[in-house]
Amino acid sequence: QREFMFLFLAGYPIILYNRKNTVIIQRLVYQQVNVLNNLQDSRLLNDYIQSHYMSIFMPGKELNNDTIYSRLIVVIGYLILSIPILLVEWIIGKFSPMTKDVSSLRIIQAVFRFILWITGAKVTVIGEENVPKDTPVLYIGNHRSYFDILLTYSRCPIRTGYIAKKEMEKIPLLSTWMHYLHCLFLDRKDIKQGLKTILTAVDKVKSGISICIFPEGTRNRNQDELDMLPFHEGSFKIATKTKCPVIPIAISNSADIFEAHFPKIKPAKVVVEYGKPIYPDELSKEDKKHIGEYTQNIIHEMLVKNKPLTQN
Repeated sequence: QREFMFLFLAGYPIILYNRKNTVIIQRLVYQQVNVLNNLQDSRLLNDYIQSHYMSIFMPGKELNNDTIYSRLIVVIGYLILSIPILLVEWIIGKFSPMTKDVSSLRIIQAVFRFILWITGAKVTVIGEENVPKDTPVLYIGNHRSYFDILLTYSRCPIRTGYIAKKEMEKIPLLSTWMHYLHCLFLDRKDIKQGLKTILTAVDKVKSGISICIFPEGTRNRNQDELDMLPFHEGSFKIATKTKCPVIPIAISNSADIFEAHFPKIKPAKVVVEYGKPIYPDELSKEDKKHIGEYTQNIIHEMLVKNKPLTQN
């Protein structure tokens, strides 16, 4: 009960500085407290938390109560500690939106680098010189781990928004930070809303903000990382409509940090390679028509080349 009183109290600062979310948060807090008070059986409580919270982060995984509680407290605690920073960023944004954008980017990058340092991961970066520093791009990468976001976002030279699954928008504070960073939320079940998200991403690029998307659509859980899921061609409309360069990113062995031996985090050798920019208008008619497959082949080649670098 103490852990969930902590969750209850966490809602108050959010309500104080973000009136837009007041009704949503009040309903969330009161609903969860009422339900949890009625759940006396520990197994029922575990099932409830599993379905309502942990499924967002680790779908299909069964956790024990201690692990669930500790992770909830760590995540919520960290987000609560970030509230003063959010307030400062909000104030800065009232006077200089660009300053707020850049400072939010650098703050999160520093946090992500710190987290990666804690994991003990040895990250080898190749081809970073291929990323333009003065123009927005569309980053396209393979996706096997939650750490893919940390590995790539911590190295973005200019403002960059990620396209995340719609479920992430339901998480208070985390979604606020994501909005600050120009992230967009994609509803994979609603084609019409999905198209709107892509068109919003097009506007972001036109305004000077890079976009990163993992066009496999979800984390690839295949045993062999070379066995990628098909790339969704619709993701590339962001580049074809804005004529921005596509930067292919090959992320090797990132799942070995966490997902390969869940719930433990272990040091791993990871390689992140940035390929040369792909300009859609410079491709042949056939390659431009199937730009998703074209980009995926480039990423596959980099994954094959870098696999020996991840082995002990």
